[in-house]
Amino acid sequence: MSDFLLIHGSAHGAWCWAHLIPHLTAAGHTARAIDLPSHGADQTPTALVTLDMYAGKIRAAMHGKTVLVGHSMAGFPVTLAADLSPHMVDKLVYICAHLPEVGKSIADMRALAETQPLAEAMIPAADGKTITIDPTKARDKFYHDVDASLSDWAINQLCPQPTLPQTTPYPATTPLTHDRHYIRCMQDRAIPPSYQVDRTADWPGGRITEMQTSHSPFLSDPATLAAHLIRIAES
Repeated sequence: MSDFLLIHGSAHGAWCWAHLIPHLTAAGHTARAIDLPSHGADQTPTALVTLDMYAGKIRAAMHGKTVLVGHSMAGFPVTLAADLSPHMVDKLVYICAHLPEVGKSIADMRALAETQPLAEAMIPAADGKTITIDPTKARDKFYHDVDASLSDWAINQLCPQPTLPQTTPYPATTPLTHDRHYIRCMQDRAIPPSYQVDRTADWPGGRITEMQTSHSPFLSDPATLAAHLIRIAES
C-alpha cells in the first residue's frame, strides 16, 4: 500500500483534501495532508514565509517512500522537497500545478500562459507581502463545478497567500529523474488548460491524466481523483 502526502495550493490549507482522503484510506492506503507555513492552522507570520520553508515542512512530513502530491502552486515546493530528499519519494504527482524551471518563479511561470484568468481575482495587500483571493470571484475561479454549500465552506477558509514563495526563483538543484505524473484539469478557470497541456506536451502519454473538472477536483470529483492517484501509485 502507498503513503500519500497531499500538499495544497495558494490560499488553501490541508482542509481542501478532506473529501479525498477517505477514498484513499478506504482502498487501504495511508493519506495525510499538511498546512504549509501561514496556511490553515499554521500560525507562521505571512511576512516570514519562504519557498524553502514550504519545502522544509514537506520534507519533515515525509515518512519513508511517499507519493507526493502537489496542487497548483504546490508544484514548486513539492519538486524542491523531492529534489532535496529523492530517497523519500516514490511518485511525484502534480494536479493542475505549476512545474518549476531553474531561475524562474511561480509568478514567472504563470506569466507564460496566454491568458491570466486568476489575475482579476487577486487582491494584493498594501505592503505587497500577501495576495488575497476576492471571495466574490473565488467560486468561478476555483469551484464552479462544486456543490454550492461545499464551495461556500471552501471560500470561507481561504487565507492570504504570502507573496515571497511565489516570486522566488527556483534554485539550481542536482538534476534528478523522479517518477513524475501530471493530472490536467480541463475545465480549470484558474490555470488555463491550454497552459497545462503546453507545459506537459513532451511527457510520455502514460504519465498524463485528464479530468473534466475545475481547479478543485478534490472537491468536485474526489472519488475519480482518488482512483487516478491510486492507479498512478500502483503503476
